[in-house]
Amino acid sequence: MSSPAILDAVILSMAAFLDFVLADPWHWPHPVQIMGAIISHYVKVCLSQDYPPLAMRLLGILLALFLMGASGLLSAALIGWAHEWLGIWVGMGLEVILLASCFAGRSLRRAAYDVLTPLTQHDLDTARQHLARYVGRDTHHLSQPEVLRAVMETVSENATDGALAPLFYALLGALLGLGSVPLAMAYKAASTLDSMVGYRREPYTHLGWFSARFEDALTWIPCRLVVVTIGLLSGRPQFVWQVCGRDAIADPSPNAGWSECAYAAALGVQVGGENTYQGKVTHKPTLGVAERPIEPAVIEQALNLTRSSFLLWLGIGLLGLWLRHA
Repeated sequence: MSSPAILDAVILSMAAFLDFVLADPWHWPHPVQIMGAIISHYVKVCLSQDYPPLAMRLLGILLALFLMGASGLLSAALIGWAHEWLGIWVGMGLEVILLASCFAGRSLRRAAYDVLTPLTQHDLDTARQHLARYVGRDTHHLSQPEVLRAVMETVSENATDGALAPLFYALLGALLGLGSVPLAMAYKAASTLDSMVGYRREPYTHLGWFSARFEDALTWIPCRLVVVTIGLLSGRPQFVWQVCGRDAIADPSPNAGWSECAYAAALGVQVGGENTYQGKVTHKPTLGVAERPIEPAVIEQALNLTRSSFLLWLGIGLLGLWLRHA
């Protein structure tokens, strides 16, 4: 029988291929849907009570630790059960499916095309409607350049927490001998928590405080590795790092601004500026250098940078697993 390192390498490769050819089907059950349902129910119960801020923070810590721990441990237990009772092939198949569900590379590309396709057909209204599925800002009034900027920001921000950070934790788990799924699934739980309750506004100010900061901490190292990788792949790593050091530090997020700025600097565009959320205008710092306008071809290049980064990280991880086996 092959060593665990070789099995992990096969699982990682197959999961990456599955995500490459098949985005998450909208109508199929997905681990994130289960996580989301648990979070929604928990939040509803908590907000139905008039708890003081400290109690809300403690409840938020409990939610985050439980969901992340349960996601990692239950996935490991389920995989172990499948291997023991259903055989190695079923067990590996389950690992591939669970791990592929943590990667959002294909889904991110599909979301971008969902907006770009009507936009290139001069159907701005449909592009705005499709964009509203993926961003929190108001979209009904956006011009074509603003729609393109929104897509660029979404693609460049979610490249880290949607595709590359889950891969980082999958590779870390495999290299540590823990398996590729549990850490990736735990990170996916942290990311889901951040997207649902990790806001500074009410009613999540205290309940989502820990989730937001813990996800920031988990994403910090993968995000900096993304900046380095994007810089290297763009051929001007020093310039990308300098622009990020100048612009990204102004962003309130310790990671999103760095991820967006890395892509903007690498591709010679500028993101950030004025956005409207529920009728309220918000000003975000501008990131990057406007050497050219954001066009569909630029977004395509950003998507290709994400795919190249993913494959580079995967290749390095597989090499590490091979050396571990040897």
